[in-house]
Amino acid sequence: MTSNYTHFVAPVDETPLLATDTLKADQAPLSLWSDAWRKLRRRPLFILSALLILALTLVALFPGLFSSVAPNDGCELSNSEGGPAAGHPFGFTFQGCDIYSRVVHGTQASLSVGVLSVLCVLIVGVTIGAIAGYYGGWVDAVLARLGDIFFALPLILGALIITQLPAFRENKSVWTVVLVISMLAWPQMARITRGAVIEVRNADFVTAARSLGVSKFGALVRHVLPNALAPIIVLATLELGVFIVAEATLSFLGVGLPQSIMSWGNDIAGAQASIRTNPQIMLYPAAALSITVLSFIMLGDAVRDALDPKSRQR
Repeated sequence: MTSNYTHFVAPVDETPLLATDTLKADQAPLSLWSDAWRKLRRRPLFILSALLILALTLVALFPGLFSSVAPNDGCELSNSEGGPAAGHPFGFTFQGCDIYSRVVHGTQASLSVGVLSVLCVLIVGVTIGAIAGYYGGWVDAVLARLGDIFFALPLILGALIITQLPAFRENKSVWTVVLVISMLAWPQMARITRGAVIEVRNADFVTAARSLGVSKFGALVRHVLPNALAPIIVLATLELGVFIVAEATLSFLGVGLPQSIMSWGNDIAGAQASIRTNPQIMLYPAAALSITVLSFIMLGDAVRDALDPKSRQR
């Protein structure tokens, strides 16, 4: 039987497909982290937040480079609530101390609490979440219920209760605040880690590693966790800002850092007496706190978008 249809093929030089979707066959595919870095360095949000965080880190590490006035030296009541003057651009507190110097030196304590709290939460939360998600069974059930107990306690309310215990009330320090925050904040990190590990643990490369004789714990450390880090890193950057606010809140309520340690929370608390007559005393430490938290939130948003698998282009 003879077909009555005639097939026509357009000449190659008449079709625009010749220069469409060109692909370099010898180019290696980008990994998740390489692709994320390529996206991040092109995003103004990431660049701005990274520059702000870098500046804050330098201020915290080397406050003497940014302020030649010691925060507690030269406090004279004659300068009480004074306005800006030469060498004192932000004016003076109610006790006559330089506001600019206190804001600069307060950066160290506030950032230290945030960074140390995140590190402790990562150690505890990632360990518990990874073990629960990878081994499952009764181990997962026990650790999940343990996390639910701590997750039921609100961060600030729970911290207010714990800091009233004699062991904490009589030994106020940066490490005390870090310990209290870490005790209450690890369940969320554990939940995120558990979900990420469950998603990765049945992947083909994990099964291949186990078939080659790698132990369950070795597969968890060498193959599962490295491929489950994306949501963990995103949550860590976001929680850093949350922990800085938590420290400031506890210090403002008088149960956080002692008054001998300069922090933005203590300065905001000390400015309550002048909030009506001279609000700028509270304005500057509050602005520093807001800018810092906003920087880490913007960084977390940028990292989340870059590591989102749905946004990756092939």
